[in-house]
Amino acid sequence: MSKRLILSTLFVGSIVGGYFIYRNLHSSGVRSVQIMRWFQNPEEHADWEILQGTRCGDAPFILPTDGVIGYLWDDSFRPGHRHQGIDIFGGREPGVTPVISAYEGYLTRLPDWTSTLIVRVPRDPLHPERQIWLYYTHMADAEGNSFIVDSFPRGTSEVKIPAGTLLGYQGNYSGDPLNPVGVHLHFSIVKDDGYGSFTNELEIENTYDPSPYLGMNLNAKTNQDDIPTCDK
Repeated sequence: MSKRLILSTLFVGSIVGGYFIYRNLHSSGVRSVQIMRWFQNPEEHADWEILQGTRCGDAPFILPTDGVIGYLWDDSFRPGHRHQGIDIFGGREPGVTPVISAYEGYLTRLPDWTSTLIVRVPRDPLHPERQIWLYYTHMADAEGNSFIVDSFPRGTSEVKIPAGTLLGYQGNYSGDPLNPVGVHLHFSIVKDDGYGSFTNELEIENTYDPSPYLGMNLNAKTNQDDIPTCDK
């Protein structure tokens, strides 16, 4: 076995293994197998990949990064847990796969946010009477070296950005250097608290199903098996 093949195998194993260990995966079994197959042979499953900037049909949002949408809104990784957004795996090492804004809005990065940005959208394009927030995270390496672009340093508040703005790059930051996630972007649509701020993204009740915003079936309750793409 060549040195290059050995290194490639180890890299894939670290990505997938790190993600599964971190998530303590107990469900979404079919999709998990599919993701593993893609990591092992991406050329064979290139039709599963999405491209950043793509708009699926007449959906209001563009896709925020390249890769495979591995886990969906309301997937379950352990008893009592429900996933609050979608996870997009770029299949490359940390700091390489770009992340762009899915929609225009006002960007904030709190002073203690290492790998996270949130964008306020004053008028939800599907429900203009309400405000929503777009949450992007895992944009740092395992040790906490941020991959967010220099334009948005810690403490950034309410910077207006258009759709397609480069935000940073996919990473594997979990907050614990000994337990990194696999390299991916976590993206979710967060509810407003009614007072002009965002609710706690860690609770699925505080997030919206992203399916109609991105033009794909991204709800694990109605899509239990498929890797979602624009034509599914």
